Amino acid sequence: MSDTETMDIQRAAEQFLFREARLMDANDYEGWLQLWAEECTFWLPCNDDDADPRTHVALLYDRRTQLEDRVWRLKGLHAHAQRPKSRLVRVVSNIEVQPAEGREVVVHAAFTLTEVRKNETHYWSGRTTHVLERTDAGFLIRSKKVMLVNNDTAIGNLTFLI
Repeated sequence: MSDTETMDIQRAAEQFLFREARLMDANDYEGWLQLWAEECTFWLPCNDDDADPRTHVALLYDRRTQLEDRVWRLKGLHAHAQRPKSRLVRVVSNIEVQPAEGREVVVHAAFTLTEVRKNETHYWSGRTTHVLERTDAGFLIRSKKVMLVNNDTAIGNLTFLI
C-alpha cells in the first residue's frame, strides 16, 4: 500500500470516528445504527480490558439485535433513566490506523465525553478500538470496544451509551 493510500485510509477513518461521535452526541440513534454492519459486536469491558466477555462480567456486550433494542428504547419513552436525555459532547483524538486483513481496518483512538443531565456533570474517558469494514459506500463498524479508564470502579447510569 502506498503512502498516499495509507494517508487516505487514515483520513477516512478519522472522519468516520468524528461522524460517529457527532451522531452519538446528537442522540441520532438511527443514524448511528446505520454505521454498524449486520454482524457486529459492541463491548465495554468491566474490571479488565481483556477479560473474555462470554465468561466475565462486561458493562455491555451487544450484538446487532441488542443494538437495535437499545436504539428502540432510547428513541421512545422506554428508557426512563434518559428522561430527560443527557446532553453529550465527545472529543476523539490520538487516532491510529493499524493495517488489517482484507477489507478490514483497525482503528485505535482516545476520547473524553462530557455528560450533563439533571444539573449534574459527569466526565468519561478512555480508549476505543474499532474494527471497520471497508465497503463501496464507506466504512461499517464490525466491532467496537470501549475501555473506560474507570471500568474497575462503581459506575453510575450508562443508559445514554450508544
